[in-house]
Amino acid sequence: MLTFQSSRQYRDCEGASRRDFFRVGALGAGALTLPQLLEAKSHASAAGRSIKNKSVIWIWLAGGPTHVETFDPKMTAPVEYRSVTGEVQTSVPGMTLGGSFLQMAKLGDKLSVVRSFAHGSSSHGTGTRWVMTGVKPIGQESGKPSIGSIVSKLGGTFSPETGMPTYLRMGTIGGDGAGYLGPQYSPFSPSGQAAKNMNVSLPVERVSDRRQLLGQLDQIDRDIDRTGKVRGIDGYEEQAFNLMLGQAKDAFGTKGEDQKTRDRYGRGFGENLLSARRLCEAGASFVTVSSGGWDMHGSIERNMKGRAPALDQGVSALIEDLHDRGMQDDVLVVVTGDFGRTPRINKNAGRDHWGNLCTLALSGGGLNMGQVVGRSSAKAEVPDSSPIRPHDLVATIFELFGIPLKQQVVDFQGRPMYLLEDGTPIQELI
Repeated sequence: MLTFQSSRQYRDCEGASRRDFFRVGALGAGALTLPQLLEAKSHASAAGRSIKNKSVIWIWLAGGPTHVETFDPKMTAPVEYRSVTGEVQTSVPGMTLGGSFLQMAKLGDKLSVVRSFAHGSSSHGTGTRWVMTGVKPIGQESGKPSIGSIVSKLGGTFSPETGMPTYLRMGTIGGDGAGYLGPQYSPFSPSGQAAKNMNVSLPVERVSDRRQLLGQLDQIDRDIDRTGKVRGIDGYEEQAFNLMLGQAKDAFGTKGEDQKTRDRYGRGFGENLLSARRLCEAGASFVTVSSGGWDMHGSIERNMKGRAPALDQGVSALIEDLHDRGMQDDVLVVVTGDFGRTPRINKNAGRDHWGNLCTLALSGGGLNMGQVVGRSSAKAEVPDSSPIRPHDLVATIFELFGIPLKQQVVDFQGRPMYLLEDGTPIQELI
């Protein structure tokens, strides 16, 4: 089914107009549709992308993970401050992890644990948007682009080699959108309707017919506007077919992985991490994986026993797998969340919101590993060395991708905007 609107409407709305001008609807039993993939505009040039060929797997512990029971146990502090799960020593002097992380502790030489990460906000919304964008939000504004959207903007919305979306997410995170960059740079969800539309089953001749149809539409596109204001769609349609029928489609999920690898990662959260690795292998540059349940106001010891094992198994499997595949220098793994938790255990045997010290650990990406970066105060209350702020974390990722710190883009209103207003890469990592 083709729905045409006036050529005036088509000319006046670049980008979204393509969706308004035509929709390729259900064709036959396969119900083959091309949603936002067809309207996304990739700016990757024929000469290559404007960012380095790196990837980030951003593991988000939603709700605000405790920094004490994860990466800063503080067993020398008074009992009401120290980790209720104890600690485990890594192979790196001075690097201990919370007692729940036995597998990750074996990989201390492949980790960098940051103990001076802080932003000062104990609000879920503010803390999340601040960490995701590197910019302190003002009120409820959400116009700043997330790190993944910035990478998508500068690197192109799709990999020019495989057609894989640049920026994907598994689980929603507040502040992970494109803001003033525009919706075409928002994260693609492998579990969303667009991904389901890639699971098509059509005879080859039907696909060929469809290519002819799209070729006709492309001719209409060129006939309507010869000024170049609205670009031809042939390249983007080709990327969509690559997604549906080629290598990129196969990367979604864990189908085809051997059982040993699946068992290594574990089910649920671990499967998402395995999928994230596959997506990066197939050309994705930024993949977020969200894990909920970290807002532990009460019974933190019991809650850690419920949440930490999957994190320990999944992250350690991911790090080992990246090393086994020789991908450790190409993929950076980041583990963080909204904020930390109050250093002192509360009356409900839990910890409350605390933005004065937060959780952060990294692995790979060609950065310096096997170290503790920064230090916290004796009771894990505040940084006891120069604080590392969200904009410093974002600046580090800019450095990873080769993005200039003073990179500017033009917003919806034609104004030049700095993608990052402040920040210095974490020197110990570079």
